[in-house]
Amino acid sequence: MRVVMFGYQTWGHRTLQALLQSEHEVVLVVTHPQSDHAYEKIWSDSVADLATSHGVEVMLKTRPDEDVMSRLQELEPDLIVANNWRTWIPPKIFTLPRHGTLNVHDSLLPAYAGFSPLIWALINGEKEVGLTAHMMDDDLDAGAIVLQRSIPVGPRDTTTDLFHKTVDLIAPVVTEAIDLIASGTAVLTPQDRSKATFFHKRAIEDSRIDWTWSAEELDRLVRAQSDPYPSAFTFHNGKRLRIVQASVSRARYGGTPGRIFIREGDGVVIVAGPEARRGQSPGLVIERVRTEDDRELPATEYFRSMGGYLG
Repeated sequence: MRVVMFGYQTWGHRTLQALLQSEHEVVLVVTHPQSDHAYEKIWSDSVADLATSHGVEVMLKTRPDEDVMSRLQELEPDLIVANNWRTWIPPKIFTLPRHGTLNVHDSLLPAYAGFSPLIWALINGEKEVGLTAHMMDDDLDAGAIVLQRSIPVGPRDTTTDLFHKTVDLIAPVVTEAIDLIASGTAVLTPQDRSKATFFHKRAIEDSRIDWTWSAEELDRLVRAQSDPYPSAFTFHNGKRLRIVQASVSRARYGGTPGRIFIREGDGVVIVAGPEARRGQSPGLVIERVRTEDDRELPATEYFRSMGGYLG
């Protein structure tokens, strides 16, 4: 088949690698210009550089415009493959190839359509995450599923861990899905829209800690915002304090959420949870922090004395 690839960052890079190593011909790559957005500078392997190094034509676009449409009409691709394309692809483009457009999304659709699915899934305590290859239709991440693969979420996994596990699924999923389409043996399974969830793109404010969340939820938030993602953060004495490493306390603690309370093990317990006043909830043990001047240090070194509040 003659294939056009729409994609960006490492997800698009891995997808293009798989296509280049397949028996199919990549005739065009459409990718975004580099961005200064905090989340788009992470996992930013260049799709454009990979395509150019293999002699594949590249179009740099923020959205698929009439120039893209005209070029696609000239090239007459059999299939478009998209992964981590950041803007809307109109029907006149995604329906142009004779086999349509295959989109690869890093969640187990219909759950976690939209943006940053691994981060949201970890925050929400999902037991598994994965990858879905589906045919694009009028609704975002809603088309019929061609192939889906899952992996378990470990008890101390970070989003960084899950990224590496799921990105390794891209090549086999893309290769198998396009081979099924090319051979005419793909079985398209409609998504159960009653189970669909849709999440917005994350911004820095989404990493701000709310101490009324339970310690278990805050532990997942910290792991979801693992390096190189912008860390979960709070404020101490008017200055932003990033939480690099934390865990759920062994003991239960009572009081007001956000209170800097007591040392436990190698960290400092912060009272947390909507029912903290009852004294029946664990706290969050902060173990490592990063200050505004980018110094990382143990929480027991940063918090020289107990008392006061984070917020």
